[in-house]
Amino acid sequence: MNFPLPSLIAVSAANPWTYVLFGTIGFAFGYVLEMSGFGDSRKLAAQFYFTELTVLKVMFTAIVTAMVLTFGAVGLGVLDFSQVWVNPTYLWSGLVGGLIMGVGFIIGGFCPTTSLASASTGKIDGMLFMLGGFVGAFLFGESEPLFTNWYNNAGYYGRVTLDQVFGIPIGAVVLLVVLMALFMFWGAEQLERIFGKKDLSKEPRRRVAGAVALFAGAVAVLAIGNPSLEDRYNKVTFTRTETIPQLNTDPIVNTYVYTADQMLEKRLVFTSPAEAFKAKYNQAMNPVYLDVRSEADYNLYHIEDAVNVPLDRLAEVIPVLLSEPPANTVFILMSNDETAAVNAWKILVGSSVQNVYILEGGVNNWIAFFGENEEALRPAPNAGDDQLGYIFPAALGSRYESCSPDPIEYEKLEFEQKIILQLKRDKSGGGCG
Repeated sequence: MNFPLPSLIAVSAANPWTYVLFGTIGFAFGYVLEMSGFGDSRKLAAQFYFTELTVLKVMFTAIVTAMVLTFGAVGLGVLDFSQVWVNPTYLWSGLVGGLIMGVGFIIGGFCPTTSLASASTGKIDGMLFMLGGFVGAFLFGESEPLFTNWYNNAGYYGRVTLDQVFGIPIGAVVLLVVLMALFMFWGAEQLERIFGKKDLSKEPRRRVAGAVALFAGAVAVLAIGNPSLEDRYNKVTFTRTETIPQLNTDPIVNTYVYTADQMLEKRLVFTSPAEAFKAKYNQAMNPVYLDVRSEADYNLYHIEDAVNVPLDRLAEVIPVLLSEPPANTVFILMSNDETAAVNAWKILVGSSVQNVYILEGGVNNWIAFFGENEEALRPAPNAGDDQLGYIFPAALGSRYESCSPDPIEYEKLEFEQKIILQLKRDKSGGGCG
């Protein structure tokens, strides 16, 4: 899980041993790279000639080991994978970038990280490769505006994982990837035997035990499965701090931990129309209004800038909600009353989307608050549960006056604050580069 820098600094300051942990991990990573030959360009390049495939085997061992441990922890409920940053997929720019990097790897014998490992041990070729990487990064930054539209939009799929692509359980993906890796390990040894004249009888026999352990771990991940949405929802907790002012002394600060159901029962996630409206003009947050009603109701009347995501299609946008919006984004759900919005809230909270709130009383309450004097809107006396409580002369969408209240008219609007920004994990890089 990745945390924003201010949080990371705060955690480190509170616990100085965090620095020791970071240093130990970095030392171990660099040690393994050098020990595996990642600092030697000749050994790195040899894999492309099939004479020495240690690098391939080390990389894939790390990948499948991390995969088994990660999704084992997910299946046991120890780790929430939706809170792990997954780099968005940019298919075409990724293919072109991968081709450029691959050719550079073959010719230069390094990738960015391995050049750092090589340079740190005093190898001149590693230093020059690293310098070239800095120059290339500078030139890319200077020229990127020339192709930014293609770079950012061609083949963009957002946060996507193999289980989503193939529609199979994540445990099956883990098992298949491990089987593929084991086949590649065996194939790599055969290539080393043929092209590198390597004597496989001298290879350590414990590699077989490692292969068996990996396979067993993958089978265990498949057997454990993933926690259901309901299981994840029931484990969600919220921390709320209450400050009570005191005369002539420091205020009393109480911290409470609530379950998701308790947050609903205490109505701590229901934001009033006034607060939802003022959030648009709050520089500290980025409000996103999600209208989970049917398209027909949305077309009749909706709040300005609200995005229509019907409840039955909400799951489709969860990967986007997890990865794309800024850290200060607040999602405000709305239905005609509250029923559909509450169901949507449970889905998003169970999927680990943070900073999710519900418009109190729904669109009907919004109209009652801001459209009280709007003559075009007449109450519908026979409206049922979570149905529009008004009769509309035409399907004008957001063109009714109350859809976009005047910020000057409501400048001094008062409300009880319910929206409290929660910490969100930040983006991070990964991989060899």
